[in-house]
Amino acid sequence: MSHHGPQGPSGPRSPHGPHGPRSAKIPYGGDYNPEQWPQEVWDEDHRLFGRAGIDTLTVGVFSWSLTQPAEDTYDFTVLDRILDRAAAEDRKVCLATGTAALPPWLAKKHPEVNRTDFEGRRHRYGQRHNFCPSSPAYRRLSTAMAGRLAERYARHPALIAWHINNEYGGACYCDRCADAFRAWLRDRHGTLDALNDAWWTTFWSHRYTDWDQIEPPSALTEHWRGPDHTAFQGITLDYQRFMTDALLGCFTAEKEAVRAHDPDTPVTTNLMGAYRPLDYHRWAPHLDFASWDNYPPPDAPPTRAALAHDLVRGLKDGAPFWLMEQTPSTTACRDVNPLRRPGELRLVTFQAIAHGADAALYFQMRASRGACEKYHGAMIGHAGRDDTRVFREVARLGRELELLGDATLGARTPARTALLFDWDSWWALEISDGPSRLVRYLDVVHSYYRAAREAGADVDVVPVTADLTPYDVVVAPVLHLVKGDLAERLEAVTRRGGTVLATFLTARSDTHDRAFLTDVPGPLAPLLGIRVDEWDARPEDVVQPVEMGEFTTTARLVFELVRLRGAEPVATYGADFYAGTPAVTRHRHGGHGGEAWYVATALDRSGVDHVVRRVLARHDLLGPHAGHPAVETATRVAPDGTVLRFLLNHGPAPVRLAAPATGTDLLTGKRTERGEPLALDPLGVVVLRLQ
Repeated sequence: MSHHGPQGPSGPRSPHGPHGPRSAKIPYGGDYNPEQWPQEVWDEDHRLFGRAGIDTLTVGVFSWSLTQPAEDTYDFTVLDRILDRAAAEDRKVCLATGTAALPPWLAKKHPEVNRTDFEGRRHRYGQRHNFCPSSPAYRRLSTAMAGRLAERYARHPALIAWHINNEYGGACYCDRCADAFRAWLRDRHGTLDALNDAWWTTFWSHRYTDWDQIEPPSALTEHWRGPDHTAFQGITLDYQRFMTDALLGCFTAEKEAVRAHDPDTPVTTNLMGAYRPLDYHRWAPHLDFASWDNYPPPDAPPTRAALAHDLVRGLKDGAPFWLMEQTPSTTACRDVNPLRRPGELRLVTFQAIAHGADAALYFQMRASRGACEKYHGAMIGHAGRDDTRVFREVARLGRELELLGDATLGARTPARTALLFDWDSWWALEISDGPSRLVRYLDVVHSYYRAAREAGADVDVVPVTADLTPYDVVVAPVLHLVKGDLAERLEAVTRRGGTVLATFLTARSDTHDRAFLTDVPGPLAPLLGIRVDEWDARPEDVVQPVEMGEFTTTARLVFELVRLRGAEPVATYGADFYAGTPAVTRHRHGGHGGEAWYVATALDRSGVDHVVRRVLARHDLLGPHAGHPAVETATRVAPDGTVLRFLLNHGPAPVRLAAPATGTDLLTGKRTERGEPLALDPLGVVVLRLQ
């Protein structure tokens, strides 16, 4: 039903490197759905793409019902035309497998593909993210589609990357998932005795004597007030891990189907940054390059997106990633959807590049006429105009990326500060009964990340399994679970003179979320030089003073009562019966000037800033512009050793700085000597190539 043979169009391979696609400049473009429009609209689209500097299109993301209208029928006629037109216009295509949303015929013919939700309801057809990851029919048909696409388009001249599925997420609690969960548990625990010990099932008479007795934790079993309220943390923690692996299995099955026909073109899927339901560290080895969709909450500070950029960069050991989606103007999925202010799109795009993005793509190229995303921002609106503010900003940015060329491609971040990010700790902390459900993992992590970034430090956000030898400072906020040899590797940081900074509710439990049978903080007690016997939790409006010498700050939520076992107090509580006891401690450890700091409470912003800056200062890691909170700095080092320094002004007022080094602004060509005045406009960007 299409004009190409079974192998698809022939042509030269799209160039790519070991960590992802490669080109002469940052790929620029985004999601494109021409199947929604007649041919004359395609002609106008490509004319406008040329005006805006668009060179890369993500196509086919939700095309399954188009490319497979029935189980035994495939029709690639429209997709052929889309890719051929892109190639004729000298544009590259990131080709999706289209398997993220079921076609109606599949859900009707194979009803087991429809998910069962947390409340135990089997869904009927509708929406998206609507497939059961344990469904044999879904696995068979999705991998067949991926294989057919790869067989047809592997040699297409437009192809630059494969995009499997889309924004994996959600969970299923059907009988098939229950069976798959039991099989996963057998592989993980080996025996029922080991599982019963891991889950501590002697509590509440839960001891299992047969694998078939195990049920997925849902509103019908272990949960009574929602997903975060579980009677058995070990069961729920394992189901989170299982569902991560189940969805990952869908991804790897499609990737294998692609690889059967295309051994070379890089394969990815668009992640969602700090997304709680899926442990992306388990996915990282299976991605040829990482990519993600950046839609921060409307009121989020700039460091929230920066944290997610650095988290995604850390998935592949610091290799560059793709910014797969961002809105050029506004989202449509929230109750209130603010518009990007003039200049904001440019700023956030360069922020992504500063943190390691080697592509800048949008959702979407042309606005959809109907359904729930018809008001979502797009480069081209419903009227198809090229004189809108949004189009002009996109086009202006396209010209600047041409000026930037390949200067940043493949460049890495030479950070000496690491922040440990751990999905297991995230899950365990927030499903724990006690001490406080008001403590949110991501909020605490962000507070320490923000403090380090605003102090001018480049930060690598890494898993707990990462090699820590490159870092002078390792920050471990609310690391609730301590697993494997992490304690020994953190001690090694201080033995060579580095600093470890940990916080309250760290090192409480093991990999199964069982409390350590020793003093808190468990295996980190020798490193931190403290003992915690008790902890107080108070409502959010209860604020306690904390004294840091002449500096006074405040704290809330959790107040751990610390006994010194080698550490010295840095700050003390100023109220309640624990007034005068340590709230922040420092332990000199390792014999080479190393230190381990512990913050026993949720300090306010000024308190976190104070502690983090003291830690960074002892390693000379404070940036020269740390006194300008609106100014973000970041460094990338190109493969040839060229150093690129990014300066971004997130504030509404101009800022004058002293140039941090001698260099040339790649966006203006202006040369600046070290120490000379350097002006940053409101929402302004400077990219200095240092000399």
